[in-house]
Amino acid sequence: MLLEIKEYPSPILREKTAKIKNPLAPEIQELILNMTETMHKAQGLGLAASQVGFNLRLCIIETEDNFYTLINPKITAKSRKKISANEGCLSFPGIFLSISRASEVQVRYLDQAGAPQKIKATGLLARALQHEIDHLDGVLFIDRIKKQKIETQTKNNHAN
Repeated sequence: MLLEIKEYPSPILREKTAKIKNPLAPEIQELILNMTETMHKAQGLGLAASQVGFNLRLCIIETEDNFYTLINPKITAKSRKKISANEGCLSFPGIFLSISRASEVQVRYLDQAGAPQKIKATGLLARALQHEIDHLDGVLFIDRIKKQKIETQTKNNHAN
């Protein structure tokens, strides 16, 4: 079932999400399937539960041929080295901003079966993990850049 993607300034996007107590609960498993269908339809790379109106610590990410379901994810380490790259967000359709993020992260989470996992990521996956976990903490990608940059880049985007 397709879910409605909440767009900024929807208040739920600013909420810190609640931990999931039972990852195997039928409603959580159904939400994962619905989020996956919604993300694919929107041609996204990742989606957080808060973006579809659920205050739950759950996100999904798909890069190349790898699909990740992250329940209660937590960044446990990140590199000092940062890389700036353009990022978009399904809650900000049509807006792409240059965001500086750690080049490497380590994340602990529960997978869809409720099993503890640990992932060390670089590149696009590291960026996506940071972006989606930010959503779970009520942090948006626009919070990661200076206000002046937003105005300049948004004007540039509208000029194209």
